[in-house]
Amino acid sequence: MEQLTKREERIMDTLWTMKKGFVNDIIEQLPDPKPPYTTISSIVRILEDKGFVKHKAYGKIYEYTPAVSKLAYKKFALKSFITNYFDGSLENVVSFMVEEKELSEDELNDISKFIQDCKTRKK
Repeated sequence: MEQLTKREERIMDTLWTMKKGFVNDIIEQLPDPKPPYTTISSIVRILEDKGFVKHKAYGKIYEYTPAVSKLAYKKFALKSFITNYFDGSLENVVSFMVEEKELSEDELNDISKFIQDCKTRKK
């Protein structure tokens, strides 16, 4: 799996929500101003080449469906982010957020409680 561009992510988000659709259906779901048909068609074909989308042909018209789940991509993207920016360490992520004051005391308590609950469930 590889990282998606912002435009590719927007198209995938639309397909994940729709579950399936034709290029015109995808365009209809996008905000105004609507991109040209050829632009979306090209992006969908790129997504298909990357293995994110598959199609079913109805003559010359293709109906597209996600080939990768949103959850699978979220896991991949998060793991890539942590690897690329925090040396693959969740401890470094939390440490960064605490040092940058991105986590409140309540959020830290919630995280701590969540970790304890996870430990309890594993026993």
